[in-house]
Amino acid sequence: MAEQQPLVLLVDDEEDLCTLMQMSLSRMGIRTHIAHRLSEARQCLTEHQYDACLTDLNLPDGNGLQLLQWMNEHCPSLPVAVLTAYGNMEIAIAALKAGAFDFVSKPINPKHLEQLLQKALNKPIPSTTPQEDTLEYKMLIGQSLPIQQLRVTLKKIARSQAPVFITGESGTGKEVVANLVHRLSNRNEGPFIAINCGAIPSDLMESELFGHKKGSFTGATQDKQGLIQSAHGGSLFLDEIAELPLSMQVKLLRAVQEKRIRPVGADHEIDVDFRIISASHQDLDGLVQQGRFRQDLFFRIHVMDLELPPLRERGNDILLLAQHFIQKICSEWDIKAKALTERAQDFLLNQYYPGNVRELRNIIERAITLSDTESIDLPHLQSAPLRRSAPVLDHTDISQAITTASVTNMPLKKLPEEGLEPYLENIEKEILLNALNMTHWNRTLAAKKLGMSFRSLRYRLKKFGLDTDEE
Repeated sequence: MAEQQPLVLLVDDEEDLCTLMQMSLSRMGIRTHIAHRLSEARQCLTEHQYDACLTDLNLPDGNGLQLLQWMNEHCPSLPVAVLTAYGNMEIAIAALKAGAFDFVSKPINPKHLEQLLQKALNKPIPSTTPQEDTLEYKMLIGQSLPIQQLRVTLKKIARSQAPVFITGESGTGKEVVANLVHRLSNRNEGPFIAINCGAIPSDLMESELFGHKKGSFTGATQDKQGLIQSAHGGSLFLDEIAELPLSMQVKLLRAVQEKRIRPVGADHEIDVDFRIISASHQDLDGLVQQGRFRQDLFFRIHVMDLELPPLRERGNDILLLAQHFIQKICSEWDIKAKALTERAQDFLLNQYYPGNVRELRNIIERAITLSDTESIDLPHLQSAPLRRSAPVLDHTDISQAITTASVTNMPLKKLPEEGLEPYLENIEKEILLNALNMTHWNRTLAAKKLGMSFRSLRYRLKKFGLDTDEE
């Protein structure tokens, strides 16, 4: 028995356009129903089971946004694409935020229409694997509320073709989340191309992104495919997009809107089909106000927003991630997995982590290196110069800080388990780290704050393994 052809609903009041789209889709083996009014579309959706829907934004008795709202209530899993007039990007973006799968600009390019419907009809197969074995649980480790909410949002975002913008502090895992958006989407069989915009020299930016033809400039000895074209059929991740020069922002905007690029030295444009995912730790809104980032590109990439939580706000996820890194690193090094002592766990839970997940991995890797036993204890973790959040201390408050630390860290009438010398050394190290953090690791200023000579400070830093140029 032959497989049944997919059925698509076309909603537009232009009869000629509907006929043209119907003919194009018929050649693709797709059956169609046509509705010219909002009321007709609702009736069709009530009476029939569709695989996708294409709707114009302007209808005689309403608009496409009203149809989207109705469909979100009655058939939320049905992919909907909107048809929009050229240049009417604000309404198209509003439709994407309202739940549209994607949009097509008029006049309709048959090739773009075909690519869009292929993506719409390529629905991900519902997973039957246990929840903990799914991609979103394997790649996003943690059980905190922010991470649980992020998983739910990611699954919704992955169903659409809308641009995604990811914000978060450095080291929170923006590329991991971008890759997860790609792998959960119906583009997962296509390439995932990740680019750090801050790592490409400005004079090579256009050639790297858009490609070039042989002889287009000195040194162009052969044709080169650009990274955007490499993402054809998949997803393009632009990390630190705020680093793009304004001249490149103009070209990127056209590539995102028109899905066409022109390599350097080429005579004609090339069609490209990609989903853009971008990220930055900078305030793009502020950069727009300063004239350093184009407002039109800002609105075009800010359709679906994801904000990643800093590690310090994820509670016990810190320990889950630490265990994950221990297992991963020990497996890579072909050594027996080590266990975190209770003191080590308490220590990790009380750090500030300005470098977030990336910093935690570095701490664990260093601790594994230093540990000669089957466990990771406090001294293995304290050897790293951790940047922690701590109250500012003046050198006149040192004696008070020691008293406070003693009361805080050791219950009354109880001697320190590690002995007096290690206990006092921990307090001294805590104060040194506090002074260094306060002065952004300017050793001269730290020595002045602590009321000691630079040589004396240097001696103490060497003593605790803190005399390093690592930042």
